[in-house]
Amino acid sequence: MKLTELFAKDQINLSFEVFPNKKPENLESVKAKTAKIAELKPAFMSVTYGAGGGTSQFTLEIAKNIQDNCGVPVLAHLTGVSSTKEIVAQRIEELQTAGIQNIMALRGDLTPEMEGQDRTNWAYRYAIDLIRELKEKGDFCIGSGCYPEVHPESANQKEDIQHLKEKVAAGCQFLTTQMFFDNNLLYNFLYKIREAGITVPVVA
Repeated sequence: MKLTELFAKDQINLSFEVFPNKKPENLESVKAKTAKIAELKPAFMSVTYGAGGGTSQFTLEIAKNIQDNCGVPVLAHLTGVSSTKEIVAQRIEELQTAGIQNIMALRGDLTPEMEGQDRTNWAYRYAIDLIRELKEKGDFCIGSGCYPEVHPESANQKEDIQHLKEKVAAGCQFLTTQMFFDNNLLYNFLYKIREAGITVPVVA
């Protein structure tokens, strides 16, 4: 099921997020734990990619296991940070082969080593670069991040919302917020993005 179909229903959705362990020997333990979580019948489960793609080799396997064996819709994260076109093309092909429909397209967190690097020649400097590629390569339901308290690298909220509008125009079909602790921040943010013409679902 594409998550946009789920979000179109008038109901409360509860999801869980899985952080793959970096050690291969813990993979079966993670699968067992996600199966227990799936018994709670969440609306969907998402599987992260790790900072700098640190757990990318396990993301697909865990996501496929949830989808095929647990009967729960899955959202697989994919990040572009420091990745080559070849690596991302391979990941996209693997996702298609596995039948994963929902992708969370993110630039990705920078590791401490990446912070001071020159990023001008990176293939995926921003999430929009990854969104465009996913849109071109397959019939994915594409989500991305948004920031009620403004992205730390944006000069201001107006600039941030403009970038968000560009992501949606490129093919992003729903947004998931960064964590916040004041509901008023969310309501204010929603008002501003709707005013800017961004009408896709926003997941808190």
